[in-house]
Amino acid sequence: MSDSENRHGAAAFRESVSGSEVELAYAGLDTFLKADPRDIGAVEDVDAAVFGVPYDGAVSNRPGARYGPGAIRRASGWWAYLSEYKGGLTNMQTGKQVNFDDLTVADVGDAPVFPMDRETTGRSITAHMSTIASQTFPVMLGGDHYCTFPAFRGFAEGADHERVGFVQIDAHTDTVSESPLFGTDFHGSSTARIADSPYVDYDAVSQVGIRGYESPAFFDFAEETGLNLFPMREIEERGIGPVVEAAIEAAAEDTDAVYVTFDIDAVDPGTAPGTGTPVPGGLTSNQALKVMEVLGAHDDVGAVDMMEVAPRYDSSEGTERLASYLLVTLLERLFAE
Repeated sequence: MSDSENRHGAAAFRESVSGSEVELAYAGLDTFLKADPRDIGAVEDVDAAVFGVPYDGAVSNRPGARYGPGAIRRASGWWAYLSEYKGGLTNMQTGKQVNFDDLTVADVGDAPVFPMDRETTGRSITAHMSTIASQTFPVMLGGDHYCTFPAFRGFAEGADHERVGFVQIDAHTDTVSESPLFGTDFHGSSTARIADSPYVDYDAVSQVGIRGYESPAFFDFAEETGLNLFPMREIEERGIGPVVEAAIEAAAEDTDAVYVTFDIDAVDPGTAPGTGTPVPGGLTSNQALKVMEVLGAHDDVGAVDMMEVAPRYDSSEGTERLASYLLVTLLERLFAE
């Protein structure tokens, strides 16, 4: 056999054998939705570009979110496989027809992180988010929730927005301005830092799913600052759909775009135990999916991140599977329906 025939043998096999074009969920490169790897400066022609931040140096409880981006990418392969195997799909959750050929995604890899240098890691996140936001819709895979602050800043700068609303799906408010143990930059301070930025005030911040414990005067703080607070008890009373509609409307009012952050600990740890600071009494998986369905119906949403997935605490791999499904749900509502 000639060298030319050897070199083209794989291509000939793929062309001649039915099914060769379908990549199994657990095969191939671990990019989000099996997307093409791209240079970060060449994503202007896709609907969304994904990047990871494997950093958990700012946690106050259990580490492990550094492994979140890789786990979410691997889990997302299932939806890529389904879309190749079955073509156009019916989403049985929403009842909508979804054509993943209409959703173009690129994966630009991970931003460089510096495990012992939070400030440099933050600058890296800002630079990478800004580069993507100047071209297309950014999707960030975390990483602990501190990373959302530099990402939010990068989104505003890259997309050239003067004012950006913020919808936070979370068990915790992350409004600690300073901790005697962790300082001003840790995963419990990200929303405080965002609200102190020039791009948003608390009146354009909406928090959904809050539970557990806060400071004695927290409700007074929320009223004084104008924070749009939707704790779990309100979700139980009003229903998840109306609450998320109210949250996105409040964040979108008088803003240029809305940044959505989803901390996986918003979901009940009985369903999603793979996270660093689990709190009982959270969202069901159905409620979490409904959150993304509602948000994905709003053109105001300009960026999203998925944070605090720590896969080593969930041997079933269910946490990263849900995290990837949540992102897929948002993206298909935005771009593929």
